[in-house]
Formats: sequence, structure tokens, C-alpha cells
Amino acid sequence: MNIQQLKYFLELAKELHFWNTAAKINITQSALSRQIQSLENQLGVQLFYRDKRNVKLTPAGKFLQEKLGNELVQLHAYQQIAQQIHLGERGTIRIAYPDSISSSIIPDFIKRVSEVFPKLKLELVQLPYKIQEEYLKNFKIDLVFGRDASKSVTIDAKKIHYENLSFVVPENHHFKTLTDISESTFEGQKFILTTEDHSSSYNKLIQEVLQSYKIPQDTYIHCEFGSTIISLIKKGLGISILPHSYQLHENKAVRFIPIPFVTDLYIHWRKDDPNPILKKILEFI
Repeated sequence: MNIQQLKYFLELAKELHFWNTAAKINITQSALSRQIQSLENQLGVQLFYRDKRNVKLTPAGKFLQEKLGNELVQLHAYQQIAQQIHLGERGTIRIAYPDSISSSIIPDFIKRVSEVFPKLKLELVQLPYKIQEEYLKNFKIDLVFGRDASKSVTIDAKKIHYENLSFVVPENHHFKTLTDISESTFEGQKFILTTEDHSSSYNKLIQEVLQSYKIPQDTYIHCEFGSTIISLIKKGLGISILPHSYQLHENKAVRFIPIPFVTDLYIHWRKDDPNPILKKILEFI
């Protein structure tokens, strides 16, 4: 028994005429008769009463017609969806990204993906740095934007962007430009920084900035999400060093002072991932 046989049965059950049904589905009358007989043999039931003049459904045939109608329509829809997934037109892609690019890279990226794959479902999540790679390896997410290039042999990474870091201070702070910043002017300043993970290249870059400006290591708050850090800065709880792209978050109560240190942005995915949707997305990144 196969789907084609069931479709033939439903057409004949609707037409109740072998010749008309055969012409409609573009096969010979004898081929249709063989398919119906084969289906009856496999099911072990008679589906039609037939003689030279009439074709009628048996009670078993009527039952099968009622049950199969909606099921085949749904099955056909599932088949189309499966084909769309195979072709990379539909499905779900889960993307993790840092807070810093939520007003820059991410909106443009999502817009482009949505234009190319209008039926694709996208799930956007923000995760702590320490668990991003684990989630990617375990298929909990499919793409990761991050400041560090993964060293895992099972993950591929590609550098897609770079930008300056900035000192971020309250709007009324006495730091206006880089000329206001020196070892002496940092006295009494409290820092709010993103991560203490010493394996992170981004953290190492932040440490380079602190050493370059001879900033005392008086960091009393750590938070992985820059938007939260900026909210704390607005409350006068300290200053920070963040990617300059946070300036696009409409932060009117803070000042960004660019510094000559550059942070990179990478995109990561599972090496040899068979997902056709993912492959198509990676083609135009």
C-alpha cells in the first residue's frame, strides 16, 4: 500500500466511474483497476461494489474515504514542508548573539535572511559566553555571533566584522575626549566590565586597554550584557569599556569615547552540519 494508491482510491470514490477517474488522473482504466484491486488485497477488504454499469462504495470503502480525506491533505502539506526544509526554504534556525550587535549587525542580518527565506522561523537568544559553544555542539543553537573565534575542531568560525572599543561614561562625566584620560584622572573611577573569563580573547583585549591606560584594577561589578552595564552607568555606578556599536542603542544619557583598540566579530557554526537551510544562509554571509 502506498500514498499513490490511496489517492487513486479517493479519486475513484469521488467519481464512482473507472473511465472518468482514469482520464482525470492520466492513467489507463486497466491500470487504475489493478491499483484498486491491489489496495483491496493488501487491506483485506472490498472497497467498491462494481458491475458493468455501476460503481459504489462498500461500507468499508465509505469508512476509508471519510478517514483518508483529511489525512491525505495533511500528509500532502507535511510533504511540501519537508521538501521546503530540504531545499532550505523552511524550518527553524536558532541564533545566539552578543548584546552589542542587537542594533547593528543583527537587524540587517535578520532582514536579509527573512527576505531570502520568508518561510524560515528564526529564534534569537542571548547566552552567557561560557555556554555558547556547548549549546552549539549540542544542537541547542545553530549559529553564534561572538567576539572570540572558537578553537574547537568541531566548530567552524569566520570573521565578519570589527569595530573600535569605547570608554562609556555618564553624559555629565568629566571625560569628554581621549585627551581628558590619563592615569591620574582615573583615580577614584569604578569600572563595570563584561567578563572575567581569562580564556576569552575579548577579555584579554580589555586587559590590554586597562594596562595601556594604566587603569587601576578597581572593577567591582561584572555583567555579560552591555545594555545592563549602560543602565548602571546611567545611574552613576561606574564607567566601562564596550564595543562602540552600543552607541546605536539610543543611549542619550551616556557618552562614548572611541579608543584605538579593535574588537573582532565572528560567526560560528557546526562543522559539516547537514542542515540545508544553514548551508544556504552561510553562502551569503
